[in-house]
Amino acid sequence: MSSSASVPVIMHVATASLSVVEAALDAGYDGLMIDLQHGEVGLENACTMLRAVPRGNAHIFARAAGLESGAIGRLLDSGARGIVAPTIETAEQASQLVAAVKYPPLGRRSLGPSRPGLYSGEDYCAAGNAAVAAIVQIETAAGVDAAAEILAVEGVDAVYIGPADLAVSYGLPGRADWADGPVAEGIEKVAAAARAAGVRLGLYCSDPAFAAAQIRSTGLDFVGIGIDLMFMGKQARATVAALDAALEEQS
Repeated sequence: MSSSASVPVIMHVATASLSVVEAALDAGYDGLMIDLQHGEVGLENACTMLRAVPRGNAHIFARAAGLESGAIGRLLDSGARGIVAPTIETAEQASQLVAAVKYPPLGRRSLGPSRPGLYSGEDYCAAGNAAVAAIVQIETAAGVDAAAEILAVEGVDAVYIGPADLAVSYGLPGRADWADGPVAEGIEKVAAAARAAGVRLGLYCSDPAFAAAQIRSTGLDFVGIGIDLMFMGKQARATVAALDAALEEQS
């Protein structure tokens, strides 16, 4: 891993920029989540961005806008090593994701990757299924309640918890991270279901200290920290504030 954390650290990328992809990995992030659900990244942009990443990186994910198999197939063909499906609330939705991500017999993904050399020969389907992850995102109270059934679906490889939307579903919008209350209880319930099902567990955290605590207490397998647009806005505000302060000092 390029970061010093004990688990892979992932940045969300919401801008259609090859430069952001390069800069994030150069900064020490282990991987990226190219976000087609939020932000300005469309399917064509995402496929181009995926091709800018070295093929050996197993932590390059794309968060799809939905469960449409054609779009998911193109993202995988372009090099995504995992597809994150947002707002999964039922085992049926999880099965739809697996069908789109996995080759037969697990799923219905079509053969024909446009990025050659990832795998080939008689073991093509088995190697392809092992190389890519079907990742369900649980971010609502309904998803938490159905977590055991969702994660028991054959072919689901990981779960990614979205605490901000989870807080909204519990009527608690606006908090950045959650050490107690229903969101914390929901995180633990999903974590327990992940452990029981033997699937990997990920969590988005906006605060590094909260992320570190969750890595230790919850047993995360990967963690998302930060969004490119938020980083740019935060640094821009800090720069303007620093200039204002310097001008005030020197006046």
